[in-house]
Order: sequence, then C-alpha cells, then structure tokens
Amino acid sequence: MAPPAAKEPLRRGRAPAGAGRTGSASSGGSAFASALSAAAAAAGRKERAAAEDCEFSLRASFASRNLRVNMTVCGLLKNSREPVPLQSISVDVVVRGFVADVASELRYKNEENNPVEATFVFPLDDEAAVYAFEGLIGGTRIEAQIREKKEAQQEYEDALSEGRQAFLLEREANTSDIFTCSLGNLPPNGEATLKLRYVQALAPEPDGAVRFVLPAVLNPRYVPRGSEGGTVTQKIPRVARGELPYTLSLCATLESSHGVNRVESKCTLEPLRYTAEDRTAAQVSLAEGHQFDRDVELLIYYEEVHKPSAVLEAGKPGAESGSLMGDPALLVTLYPSLKSAPKPSLSATGEFLFLLDRSGSMECSSDSNNPNAPQRIQSAKETLILLLKSLPLGCLFNIYGFGSTHDSFYPESVEYTQQTMSESLQRVKDLTADLGGTEILEPLKAIYGQPGREGHPRQLFVFTDGEVFNTDEVIAEVQRHSSSHRCFSFGIGEGASTALIKGIARAAGGSAEFITGKERMQPKALQSLKKALQPAATKISLRWDLPPGLEAVLVGPGPQVIFEGQRSLIYAQIRGQHQSSGASEGSVVLQYVFQDQTCTETMKFPLQAEKQDRLPVHRLAARALLQHLEEAREKDEEKQRLALQTSLNSGVVCSQTAYVGVNTELGQPVQGPLVHRDIPLAYHAAGMSLLKKRCKRGSPVMMACSAPMPGLAYYGAPKACLALQSASAPMNFTVLQDTSVDEAEVSPAKEEPPLLRLVSLQNADGSWGLDSILAGLLGLSEAEIKSKTPEQVAPNVWATVLAVLWLHSKAAEQRDEWELLEAKALNWLQATAGSRVADCVETGNSVLGSSVSPQTLGL
Repeated sequence: MAPPAAKEPLRRGRAPAGAGRTGSASSGGSAFASALSAAAAAAGRKERAAAEDCEFSLRASFASRNLRVNMTVCGLLKNSREPVPLQSISVDVVVRGFVADVASELRYKNEENNPVEATFVFPLDDEAAVYAFEGLIGGTRIEAQIREKKEAQQEYEDALSEGRQAFLLEREANTSDIFTCSLGNLPPNGEATLKLRYVQALAPEPDGAVRFVLPAVLNPRYVPRGSEGGTVTQKIPRVARGELPYTLSLCATLESSHGVNRVESKCTLEPLRYTAEDRTAAQVSLAEGHQFDRDVELLIYYEEVHKPSAVLEAGKPGAESGSLMGDPALLVTLYPSLKSAPKPSLSATGEFLFLLDRSGSMECSSDSNNPNAPQRIQSAKETLILLLKSLPLGCLFNIYGFGSTHDSFYPESVEYTQQTMSESLQRVKDLTADLGGTEILEPLKAIYGQPGREGHPRQLFVFTDGEVFNTDEVIAEVQRHSSSHRCFSFGIGEGASTALIKGIARAAGGSAEFITGKERMQPKALQSLKKALQPAATKISLRWDLPPGLEAVLVGPGPQVIFEGQRSLIYAQIRGQHQSSGASEGSVVLQYVFQDQTCTETMKFPLQAEKQDRLPVHRLAARALLQHLEEAREKDEEKQRLALQTSLNSGVVCSQTAYVGVNTELGQPVQGPLVHRDIPLAYHAAGMSLLKKRCKRGSPVMMACSAPMPGLAYYGAPKACLALQSASAPMNFTVLQDTSVDEAEVSPAKEEPPLLRLVSLQNADGSWGLDSILAGLLGLSEAEIKSKTPEQVAPNVWATVLAVLWLHSKAAEQRDEWELLEAKALNWLQATAGSRVADCVETGNSVLGSSVSPQTLGL
C-alpha cells in the first residue's frame, strides 16, 4: 500500500490514493476480459442480473470455501496480516423504560512504524441521536466540538497536514444510519480511546418486548445506475466471520418502575443479575468471545409494558431560557385503544399493493447464523401467500417485483376474486430472486403513476433487505405521495437499512418492522395487514392543560398516525415560569376522530422536572425535530437553517454537522508519512448458495458492481470460477478453484410446512373445498371425512369447519399468521350455514380429536 504524503489534505468519503489496493491486472487479463465480456453479453437478462448486487457476498463466499482470493478493492477481503489499529469496542447501555442511553468506547493502538489514520465505518439506528464525542489521546482528554460539516472536515484535514492528532465523526450524506469515525496521526506505539454517546427511543415488539439493537452488520449499499458518486460501504474491507482483529464487550443496565421480568437475546448472555430487591433494576452482559460480526439484540420484558408514561426533564444548566435545551422538555408515551375498530377482513374496500425485493441478495439466508435457514426470498413468498389469502373478497390488489428492473403481475390493480387469487398464488410460488440490483425508486414511481380508485384507499407493503444507496431520494418519493396511500415496510435480514425501512413508513403514515435471525416474517406482516385494514384515524390534535404562566410548545410533528395499541410519542418544550403554588401537575389530551366518533386519550404529568446529566429527553426531542425538518417535503432554506441551528445547539448530529476534536497540546508534530487504515467489518457468507448453484449450472453470470467499478464479471463453471475486473478499474485476475463443490451437496427442495399447505387450499371467499389433499393434511381419508359429514351440511361447509378446527388444535402457536384468514372463514360460515355451524364444530371435534368450543370461534 502506498501511503499518502504527510502534508496531503485527505478528502472525506474516499480513501487516500493507493489505500486498499494491491497488485494490478495479470498479463493477458485484458484479452480474457474482452472474450469473457463478449460471452457475458450474449447471456440472458435474468442470468446477467441474478447476481448484480451480490459482488461482496460472492467474494466472501469464495474465502469461506478456502478459495484463493487476492483482491482487496471495493469492500473485498482484507489481508489478515495487515495491522489493524482498532483493538476493542466497549459498549455501556442504560435502558430506562423505553429510552436507551449508549456510550461506545473505541480503543486504538498503532503497532506500525509510521503514524496511522484509522477510518471506522459503522451502522447506527436511524432514530439514534448522537450527541457527544470525545477522545483520550496520549493521556490528554479532548472533547470534540460540533461544527458545520465542511468546517469540521477542513479543521480535521488541517490538523493532519500540520502533524497534529485529530478525530472526526460524521454521518453519510445520503442516509441517516451510517457513520464514519476517523482518527488521524496516531503515532507509532501510540494509544487512543474515542467515546461517542447516543440516545434512542425504543419501541415494544408485538409480544411486548422492548427491543434494543446494537447494529454491527453493514452490508454494501447498491448504487443505482446513473447515480452520481458512491457509498462509503464500497470501501470497507471485509474479513471472515470470527476473524475480526478487535473485540466487543457490552454491559446493559435496565431500569423500570414496573419491574424487569427477563431478557432474551440471540447472542449468548451472562445470567441476568438484579440490583434491586423489587426487581426494578438489573444488569446483563454479553458473554466473553462475542465479536462485532452480528447485531446484538436485547429483548427486554417488563412487568407492564403498554402503560402510558410521562417524563419532564429539567433544561441544561447555563443554556438560554426559551431555547429547546434551556427549557424543560417533556416526553409523553401513549397507547391509544381504538375500541370501536371493526373486525378485520370484513370490509371489501382497499387497494393492496405488494412490492417485493427480488434482487440477488434476497437469495441469501434469512439467518446468517444458520446455513439451513430458508432464503429471504422464500420467507417473503410464504408471507405473500398468507397475505393474499387474508385479503377481503372484492378489494383490489397487485404484486410488483424489483431489482435492476421491475415488473408486476397485472398492468393495473385487479379485483380480488377466486380466479385472480389462484393465478397470483401460482405466480408467487414461481418467483425467484432474479432481477439483479436493488433499485427501488423506479418501481415506486411506476406504482404512484397508476391512478387510485375511488372508494379503495391505497395500502403499500414493501419487502426488502434494504441495501440501497439513494435512501433520501426514495423517502422523498414516498413522501410526495403520502396523501394518497399508507406504506408498511419490512426490513429482511441483518443489515437492512433502518433509515430506509423506517423512513418510508414514517413518510406515508404506516409502520415499519424488522425480521432478523430466527424470527418469522409472517406474524409481523399479518399484524401490518390488520393495521392496513383498520380505518385511518383523522383530525389528530393535542390539547394542553397547564397552570398559569406555563406554555407547552410541540417539538416535531407530533402523532401523525394512530393504530390500535401502537405507541405514540409526544415531545414538548415547557416555556415560562410556574406562577401557581397550588397546581403540581399538568395534562395533555390526544384527540382524534375514528369512524365518525371523537376519541380522547389523557395523560397527566408532574411539573417537578427531573435533572439528568445527559439530557436524554432533550436529545430525543431534538432528533425528532431534525428528522421532521430534514424529511420535509419542501426543503426550503429556512428549514435547513433551523435544522443546522438545532443540531449545533443540541449537539445532535444531522446531515449538515459533524464532530471534530484536535489535540492542541501536542508539543512536536507527528513525524513520518501517514498510513491510512480502514477498519474491517465481517462479511456474511450468505451468498454461498447462490454461488454454488451458478457454478454447478456452468452458465455465465454477469456481475455489475456498484460504481465506480461497473465492469466486474463472474463466470461459473463446474468446480471452477473466474473472477475478472474490467480494464476501467485494474486489479488482480485470479482463477478460483473450489474443490469442495460437489453435486451431492445440493440439498433437496424442502416440503412446504403443513400450515402453508392448508392455507394454500383456502378459497378467496374464506371457504375450503372437500378433497383428498385437504383430507391428507387432516390425517384422514376423503371417504372417511365424507362419511362423517353432518346431515344437511354442504361438503365445503364441513371442510371449512374442519380446517378451522385444525388451525386451533395444530397451529395455535402461529395464531397471528392465520387470524385474518380464519375471520374470513368464520364470516363465510355464518353467512352460509348459520346456526348449523355450532353443531358442525361439535362433530368436527369428534372426528379430529380436538376440543375447540364454539365460543372460542365467536359462535
């Protein structure tokens, strides 16, 4: 690696010249390039596109199979012998109720003979408010200052040019969930510790768990064709999982006045230790040996989770009165209950559009820790089948797929009938991840280009692994059409962009869900469909009741959408002076109209403000305001100015600001040429199945790497693969031999789960037909079932009763997945058989050996 000159200013967003590159194209490589490129050009569109956004996954897979790889460009495998200055990451988390305050320490040591600049790119949740950054360098503690981004970058570069030690923390330009931490001029044998702090509001999961995630997986973001620039994720070097040269430790302190019940995680934890006799406080830590190679998820279960709460936090001492940071800040958490909500699936109105990611990365495993887990595309297909079966008869629907291109089942939305459902069901089963890259903007434009239908409010469901570069563009497009639809989004797998998934849901009044590890997608998708079937609450407003002299000013937009039981957060700034000695509390009333009824939710709160050193409520309020300003449909200069001022005053980083710290006490400047080191992340070899299938077929597969390297090609042949880079970006050309690939390793197609097979047999109106396939699923013969049909009961009524009883007796744990389609079935039974249904239930219990009461079915 050729290090940059010591005095050369370093441009943010790209590595110094020569960093991360080794070697050049082998002799004769260009001839091979011409010949193989010509061969690839002749390949079909689907073959070329199938792996378009999987460059990183496949290269990682090569290494995981003991293949010879000597390429280190654009997020490729890192030479493990190259020194890595980052030694460890230590994370301290304090979770109070629904707010997590996080402090992360990065410890560095330079073991090289030259001064080093280390760049570490890492993910954070889209809603995290980064509010402090400091360093301990050579025994000197330096508190970084927040500045306008260009000013901070220039200050950092000037310091490096002058031989001074400096550090910089900034956010990626096109998305809010990627940060870059740079430490410059760390001298030989020098040590440094950088600490960043952020605060984040946590949301309860459907089962009541409060979910905290320390994200570690940062997948390369796909850059759409025609986009200018690139993404910092392209430059991140990768090493095999389990081989990261730095360690991770995490300790979490949990506090809740309602009591901490338990903590669950897919990571190995030390036993939960209670630090209070009444179990209102506890501590838990990661077990030793954990690496920063997969997300750390803590599911915290409190004794009472859906209970409204309010926190009034005192302002920052010394801050100007009347400002956001100087005045007390209020956080109110409400859980509206829509008691008059109708049973789902009984209304035939609505247009339901399903947008499915069919890019190459969707062939990756849904659980990176389990190679036998289903592919992401397979989980998405099973979910689509359940969603299709749960739609109300007579509504409108369509299914779109996207990758480098996009398509749809129908030219425009069609009515949901038995015929259209059956056609779509078969087409869903045949879907594959064959559309290449992850370009979601164009299919969204195509959807919004279709006119809506009168009386059918549009509901959009987006399923994606979220690896896109142009996040801000996509969110802006959704927001432009927010008045005409609601958007429900699903992030699939570790590394899905929280900025994208949460951003598009927030922009169009829907909800966002994330599916990782062993989680099933289906329950969360069906929960979102229930929300979509729920009529929208309108005329949402807030009313405050405060003593004389006090005024509440809403911070951010306030509640924009209300769903049954879903949390609503309200941030407010309390201005003025309390003039009454009698009143000790205030209240806020959330009012909205639901199905022509005016509903209210009231929350009282004490006026005695709590003092908090880190001001978490103020930081969260600032983040909510910044998010509102930066995602505004019309980004005028005034909003940009207000966002900048809010960020600088609160210390919460936004797209216009960054933190910079410079060691001004250093006597002699650091001497010697500055060596740039990018801190590696772990790759996830989830693309191996894709690679093995392509290589076994012996068919050419064209790969298009995200800019600036568009000419990468992979060519598969049995037991051998050639990796080639075009002449526009010279690099090593290597023959990759995989002697471990064997046809015997091809796993047989897995049989559909019984629940999915039963659901697939249901008709659009909610009924089941009586045939041998259904009988086999029920464990009986068709003749046996027919012989026990109650008198004067139609075969399809009898079959439907038996199917519903099977759901309750054999799939009770998956109730969230079939609840809507059961509602359709029961509605059909009541309309078709009336009072006879209860008698059928009793006979059906005898036939199946079940014990489901008619009352359980609402009869």
